[in-house]
Amino acid sequence: MVISKNQSRAPGIRLQNASVMQALPSPVTFLFGCCGRSLRRPALAVILLMAYSIALAEARTIRDCDACPAMMVIPAGVLQMGSSPLPAAVLSEEAMKYAGEFEEQPRHVVAINSFAIGRFEVTQSEWMALMTSNPSVHRGDALPVENISWDEAKTFVRRLAERTGKRYRLPTEAEWEYAARAGSERHFHFGDDPASLPDHAWFRDNASGGTHPVGTRKPNAFGLYDMLGNVWERTEDCWQPHYEGAPDDGSAWLDGDCELRVVRGGSWVNLPQFLRSAARFRYSTTSRYEFVGLRIARDLEPGE
Repeated sequence: MVISKNQSRAPGIRLQNASVMQALPSPVTFLFGCCGRSLRRPALAVILLMAYSIALAEARTIRDCDACPAMMVIPAGVLQMGSSPLPAAVLSEEAMKYAGEFEEQPRHVVAINSFAIGRFEVTQSEWMALMTSNPSVHRGDALPVENISWDEAKTFVRRLAERTGKRYRLPTEAEWEYAARAGSERHFHFGDDPASLPDHAWFRDNASGGTHPVGTRKPNAFGLYDMLGNVWERTEDCWQPHYEGAPDDGSAWLDGDCELRVVRGGSWVNLPQFLRSAARFRYSTTSRYEFVGLRIARDLEPGE
């Protein structure tokens, strides 16, 4: 198989014969062995990440029904999740805003298997195709649905799974960060400079007090739109104020305070530091805000 050029292909990566991808073990098998209990061969993790990054060359969109959200197939790989503490003494006050938070530490290696995630945040028209009412404060078919609780988000993915027979769900926090970074280790998927953020996200400085139609800012290297800004996105994970003991296989962390669930990505009300790829926050499962919505995920079936 020859991997064709694609708009979402990682820059500088070329592969004329993709059969090497089929010969590679999955990241979970490679890093953790048969049972996923302990990290091994960490020095080769970067090699594996580079190999799997080649799959960016053939990003695929799938849609399971006319009313279903478009999904991007995300290649397997390795994530350096979180942020590292930086010495305050060498940072300016402005740089400190982007230095990371205790809740994002310690930085740790996570192996991610291939999965599908929404190309866009779930829109109000997609929500109304399955749900009985539109709770959004800012109304418009192409606007992201918002003002929804975690419980309502779970109802939406359950109904989508029932309609399609596919395993729809909320993304795990690790999957979300892996998808948002799209191979980048910078503050944002496009780099470190927040001056470029208006091209990629709707946030406090450019949103004019509300949400905007999905897909109107630049996508990341995986072809995903609005991973930063517009609305916070709910995930499956329970809240933990640190990453000590976090899963290393990309699964949801279901220990901790499960009345609070993790949200990611920042929103139209937030300053740039809250839109960093590592930034995380939490809201209760019953809370509703006009700046919190969702993006869905789906397990892949054999051959997808």
